[in-house]
Amino acid sequence: MPGLEDLYREIILDHHRNPRNRGELPPPASHAVGHNPLCGDEIDVYLEVTDGVITDVKVGGQGCSISQSSASMMSQAVKGRPVDEVRALVRRFKGMMSIPDEDGNPIEPDPAVKLGDLEALQGVVKFPVRIKCATLAWNTLLQALDQG
Repeated sequence: MPGLEDLYREIILDHHRNPRNRGELPPPASHAVGHNPLCGDEIDVYLEVTDGVITDVKVGGQGCSISQSSASMMSQAVKGRPVDEVRALVRRFKGMMSIPDEDGNPIEPDPAVKLGDLEALQGVVKFPVRIKCATLAWNTLLQALDQG
């Protein structure tokens, strides 16, 4: 029977091999581009928001398996959700990645915000240099939300 670490590894690999919500949305969709100059990862996030709900999301770009898997998983997690829930999810994800809040304080996990399969990315915190790979799509998502 595979362990939890094996299951998580398989979830990440599946999203890398079979990315979800890949592509572009035509204007007037919000669009933001995220780039990690240290490793060359690049993420495009396209959002359609209607009445405060993300009705469609597409992701594109290129990079390592962690950045691309995270983008795919993020797109599934936010599609169909209200923007305020999405912002709470981003905060919870960043907390899991050990990223401090705006004031430099640790983000306390909100038990009401469930991560589901996103927890598969938790192992990334063991490799601090890869945290930027995992959070690139999430930061780009926030940029796209702020544009819309």
